[in-house]
Amino acid sequence: MNLDPLSSLLAAVVVLLIGTLVNRRVAVLSRYNIPDPITGGLLFAVLAALVLETTDFKVTIDQSIKPVLLLMFFGGVGLGADLRTLRRGGKALIIFLIILFPYIVVQNAVGVAMAKALDLHPIFGLVGGSITLVGGHGTGAAYAERFAEVNNLQSVMDLSMTVATLGLIVGGIIAGPVAQYLITQYRLRSEAKEAASDRAQEVATPIATVGAIGALAGIFAAVVFSRWLAAQVSGGAITIPAFLWCMMTGIAIRNLSPFIGLRFDDRATELIANVCLSLFLVMTMMALDLVEVVLSAGPFLAIIAMQVVFIVLYVVFICFRFMGRDYEAAVTSAAFIGFNMGSTATAMANMQAITAKHGPAPTSYLIAPLAGAFFVDLMNAFVLTLLLALPFMGG
Repeated sequence: MNLDPLSSLLAAVVVLLIGTLVNRRVAVLSRYNIPDPITGGLLFAVLAALVLETTDFKVTIDQSIKPVLLLMFFGGVGLGADLRTLRRGGKALIIFLIILFPYIVVQNAVGVAMAKALDLHPIFGLVGGSITLVGGHGTGAAYAERFAEVNNLQSVMDLSMTVATLGLIVGGIIAGPVAQYLITQYRLRSEAKEAASDRAQEVATPIATVGAIGALAGIFAAVVFSRWLAAQVSGGAITIPAFLWCMMTGIAIRNLSPFIGLRFDDRATELIANVCLSLFLVMTMMALDLVEVVLSAGPFLAIIAMQVVFIVLYVVFICFRFMGRDYEAAVTSAAFIGFNMGSTATAMANMQAITAKHGPAPTSYLIAPLAGAFFVDLMNAFVLTLLLALPFMGG
């Protein structure tokens, strides 16, 4: 059964509500900050797989609205970014990038070492490394096509898509428990939450209709204008992702609008952005074919398991410590896991789940999309180019 766009959106909303309810009722899921879209989407995917295996009935979700939802989310992130309160983000971003580069090398080293231990071609180690885990489905598909032609590796495309899917799932599951451990272990608190509480006591008015409409107008403006900007510079030497354009446009709108007397309700902006991200991610999870993933995973399950061990150790002992050992560092660590195992959307969902429970982390919300959307791809391409030139890769 093929659902039309509106029915697909309704199904996503229902599944998201179910995921939220399950997370509230199952203490362990709530305690470890598992994102509601991950819970609901996985439950749907498991149920869909069982129904397909027993009755040959399949539900296909129309995902045409997903790109718009993602752009709206990042437009909202930009629209909520007051640069006056985020001045330290520049230094934090530099530190974060310095931490990120060696991890990409480590991730590939782990993948290649595991591939050799499992008697696989070393290139499969890169497939189980940053090609798919950092790069995601798009980068995985691009490299898989090359490996199939140049190295004559069979089924590399299917394996690449499988590992990228597993990384997406794992990245959304393990980040919450790791961040919760750090928050509990070091008794961390959100400084922004305390400031927000003080403001809330002064003005405890509900979100007004005009505030919600204004936030929606700002987000739509960011989406429309950013798409125009992206079209103007398309084909250049450097490709900037569409959602990064959207976030930067949102930042510009937010910080220039006071000069013409416009102000946005941050609460309405945050609410709309969070709804868009949740719907985007739950639709992504609902579309997973878990049977195909499990059947084609094979020895890559061992590689993924080892990658989980290494990223947890790296986050706890390096990322968290170098980022300042505070609440922002814990939230940033969850984002680090998200886009190094899955995608930038996973990273943002991880942060959303944590901040909804423990309070805002404005610096993390600024640096994680910038690193995950742009710099990490450049670093990944550089590392992979060097590794594929090594003689034992056979490239």
